[in-house]
Amino acid sequence: MEKKLDDIIELLNHLTSKIDTIETRLARLEKVDSIEHRVTVNQIDITDIKDLLLRREELQTDKIESIMGDLREIFVTQMQRVNSRLDSQLLKIARAEEEIIQLAKGE
Repeated sequence: MEKKLDDIIELLNHLTSKIDTIETRLARLEKVDSIEHRVTVNQIDITDIKDLLLRREELQTDKIESIMGDLREIFVTQMQRVNSRLDSQLLKIARAEEEIIQLAKGE
């Protein structure tokens, strides 16, 4: 009878050690699950951030293209004004040259 009791006690001790091992493994699994959850959440956050950055880049590109178009129009307008002024100055110079030539011939 005593041998049976010793066997039962030994079996209970063995079960206790197995339960401790299982608890340790479960704790590790919980940590791993928690880490996987954090990674998943972070991946979603990173994906969201990436999408936002791409949208912002597209928006900035559109704004830059719009600004460049406006600057191009302003430049063309200003160059036309400068050309017009130069043309009028050249005409004035040509008239003055003609008058000088006429005066030189008349002397």
